[in-house]
Amino acid sequence: MVRAIVIADDDGSITTRVSEVEEADLPEGDVVVDVAYSTVNYKDALAMVNGRPVVASFPMVPGVDFAGTVVSSEHAAWRPGDAVVLNGWGVGERRWGGLAERARVDGDWLVARPGGLSARDCMVIGTAGYTAMLSVMLLEQQGVNPGSGPVLVTGATGGVGSVAVAVLAGLGYEVVAATGKASEEAYLRALGAADVVDRAELSGDVRPLAKQRWGAAIDNVGSVVLANVLAATAYGGTVIACGNAGGMDLPSSVAPFILRGVRLVGVESVMAPIELRRTAWARLATELPASARDAMALDATLADAPDIARRMLAGETRGRYAVDVRS
Repeated sequence: MVRAIVIADDDGSITTRVSEVEEADLPEGDVVVDVAYSTVNYKDALAMVNGRPVVASFPMVPGVDFAGTVVSSEHAAWRPGDAVVLNGWGVGERRWGGLAERARVDGDWLVARPGGLSARDCMVIGTAGYTAMLSVMLLEQQGVNPGSGPVLVTGATGGVGSVAVAVLAGLGYEVVAATGKASEEAYLRALGAADVVDRAELSGDVRPLAKQRWGAAIDNVGSVVLANVLAATAYGGTVIACGNAGGMDLPSSVAPFILRGVRLVGVESVMAPIELRRTAWARLATELPASARDAMALDATLADAPDIARRMLAGETRGRYAVDVRS
């Protein structure tokens, strides 16, 4: 038997609890992994609290990522004892995920755990941090550098935002962190933010253009916030869209694009090519300062995960939870 978080649909009522499942019921795959740590990403929180539309079928074991050790393998790239990390590929949505003591997956989805990072470190980073690094890499591809002006990070106390602030600051960027939690200013400055602004400044009525305030941005919120970010981005600037905590809509206009040459670039992390994943994880191992990683780290047990999910959706969390699935 395998201990796991199980989401069930009981005649339209979603229940999420720690249960035991038969190992034989794990999904098909050519690699079996003993999971050491998983985490609670925003998508996991949506799955555990709301079920659909994140969860494709029930029962479901959530957890879109995990870090652990290969137990058995029929895949040429992996053998027992290998330390691995997984992000995305529909795990925790369409097939059972990482909030369990054991997982069976396709070996093509695994990345070797980078040297210098423990399994716990990897899940402090998690899919949120991996997405943040993909966002930073896209900024660089668009020619954004520390001389391009301040970089705004919205949703800065969340998982993606926290890692983005720390990585950008470590690379020499001037980071402006936007948050609705005034009490977390010290936390954001400890991660490297040069300035902290109130999210309310980005939540009002959207104008086609506003005063130019930053050279680039990483947005985790979407909707009105993203529209206001675009309106205040400097000429030729780039905005990376990687989240939708504020909504899926975008009540903007073409003005930032055709009058200032602003570029809006999206990040997709679930199905990203394996080489891109390897690059992102290699960079996280060296470019996310250990002090920042430790500052955002919170420890949790498997039984804590459903409550973390509820608090996350209520906006009551910050940083990154490392869930020890063995405890």
